[in-house]
Amino acid sequence: MSTHDAAAHEVLLALGANLGDPVAQLAEAVEMLAPSVRVDAVSSVWRSEPVGFAEQPDFFNVVVRGRTALEPPALLAAAQRVEDAMGRRRSFVNAPRRIDVDLLAYGDRVMRTPALALPHPRLHLRGFVLHPLVEVAPEWPHPVLMKTARELLSSATDLERVQRVGALPGPGAPLAPAPRPG
Repeated sequence: MSTHDAAAHEVLLALGANLGDPVAQLAEAVEMLAPSVRVDAVSSVWRSEPVGFAEQPDFFNVVVRGRTALEPPALLAAAQRVEDAMGRRRSFVNAPRRIDVDLLAYGDRVMRTPALALPHPRLHLRGFVLHPLVEVAPEWPHPVLMKTARELLSSATDLERVQRVGALPGPGAPLAPAPRPG
């Protein structure tokens, strides 16, 4: 079965970056995931204040909804290969980074291993995940909390500062500005 098989599992991935050219790196990472994930939707780019270690630049974030035939450990390994190829260095928790790819959800699978927790254990606490998640999968049901992505966002409190900045550009294109309200 190929990674793009119609019977593959729906997956949600969060990507973030705050070093180098973060928006270009997000676009590149989405492209690099293509052999492992058939990308069905990519959220807008969201700018957020850092969480944990505050003395660093703001992050730029997207959420990708797609399908894969890879099992969760293999998908995690594919995501880590993208990070490694793009120069990710793991110095300390919440450190600045060129790219971060997190597996948020794999269908309705719930698992906890030393290497991987599904769904991501903090996704409901992070505005930089919830806002873009609601764009691409508003009715995604959290298999543990029993709320949709939209409900998780509407009930979240004390989220970090998050601002929509525009659509993720294609290769070599500039960031499209966010539409003005009203």
